[in-house]
Amino acid sequence: MLCPKCTTLDDKVIDSRLSKDGMSIRRRRECLGCETRFTTYEQIERVELLAVKRDGRREAFDRQKLLSSFVKACEKRPIPLATIEESVSDVINELESGQEREISTKTIGAKVMEHLHAIDPVAYVRFASVYRRFEDIGEFIEEIQSLERRAPSSENQKELFTKLPS
Repeated sequence: MLCPKCTTLDDKVIDSRLSKDGMSIRRRRECLGCETRFTTYEQIERVELLAVKRDGRREAFDRQKLLSSFVKACEKRPIPLATIEESVSDVINELESGQEREISTKTIGAKVMEHLHAIDPVAYVRFASVYRRFEDIGEFIEEIQSLERRAPSSENQKELFTKLPS
């Protein structure tokens, strides 16, 4: 760290303490050149993500929008809020761990669908219907049938959809 008095880069850390909010570390340092003491703060650098919309517009990634999407999909389902919030955090961590800072809403939606698929099949189909812009009942039926093929059926699981008479 550069000494504020003599601009030497050689120093030693005398004391380190966690800040009150737990979001940074306060370090007392002493310059080895002029023996001046100074304080520095270290904190995690959060990467700002941009969501790239279908029409090409870019806007700041909004955790609250992601959370509300999960909540709407899981509405009236027996899914605890803690599970939803954990999934939201997982999606954000996956997005932040990648190299890209501009992420298409298509990629974000795919990750949401992946997590909803693991949580609840009804929530998954709800989200998929909006995300993929289903136009008719046939698209719903195709999605539900593909869901049934992917997931092993259980005796306790209710059928999501009964076939319509031809």
